[in-house]
Amino acid sequence: INNSNKEIAHNINPYLVNADDIIISNRTQPICDVPTMNYGSMPIDNGYLILDKDDVSKLLTENPNNIRFIKEYAGGQELIKNKKRWCLWLDKTSPSDFKNSKFIRERLTKTQEFRRESKRPQTKKMADFPYLFGEIRQPETSMIVIPKVSSENRRYIPISIVSPETIVNGSALIIPKADLFTFGILISNVHMAWMRTTAGRLEMRYQYSSNVVYNNFPWPEVTDAQKEKISKTAQGILDARALYPDSSLADLYDELTMPKELRRAHQANDKAVMEAYGLTKIVDGKKTWLTESETVARLFEMYEQLTNSKS
Repeated sequence: INNSNKEIAHNINPYLVNADDIIISNRTQPICDVPTMNYGSMPIDNGYLILDKDDVSKLLTENPNNIRFIKEYAGGQELIKNKKRWCLWLDKTSPSDFKNSKFIRERLTKTQEFRRESKRPQTKKMADFPYLFGEIRQPETSMIVIPKVSSENRRYIPISIVSPETIVNGSALIIPKADLFTFGILISNVHMAWMRTTAGRLEMRYQYSSNVVYNNFPWPEVTDAQKEKISKTAQGILDARALYPDSSLADLYDELTMPKELRRAHQANDKAVMEAYGLTKIVDGKKTWLTESETVARLFEMYEQLTNSKS
């Protein structure tokens, strides 16, 4: 046994963390003053509004102007593995623009039939609007996108910043009005440590939840200088990814194949975020970073302070 890895715990809580007995509950709003996280949009269409490569080709062969009704469609797996899918997006579109498309009318007819046969009252009501997704949460701004399910073998969940031109579906969670500071905090080792402790599991994969993981996450109080620094290191991560345009996020975030530029960009971001939280300790007269377990324990302390202040 390596004695240097020993830690004296005052209490082991249900999350196996050296902290007080605290149970993280579902929370509909963030515990801190941060942007709201939502699910992506839900088509509720039995797949009729979703397009593959052949469908796109048929639509464009029918009429090249149909391109305006086609949007890239992505969820967690599409973003991680760089898979391409598209959808019919007719929101805020005049019926006269697509009424003569045989392809579109057939897809809308099937969508309407599917919704009418549903036992769910809300879905039945949406049968009156077969040209729209059943649940629309698509922002008009760039958004931070977090896959709901991600491999437990990755150190970081491959979080993305996505253009509003891409329709994000319900297999991912979105934060509109994406900014680099928010991205930097969420992609950091601090947030990942919290996620690994509080998230659910699908088999062994991480199952990210807005109500449990995000809404209960304690954010740091930062100075303008710290916020600017984290924004810069977050941009560094995006820049490092851009050096490998032919690689998927699955490739880039494989622990065996992560490029050195991306690894170093993450390390710089992790350091900036840990500095903002003050996650340091003195060992043998020298300042050093807290371990992951110590970081989570500190986050639980912050969580307890936040919840006590609101009670």
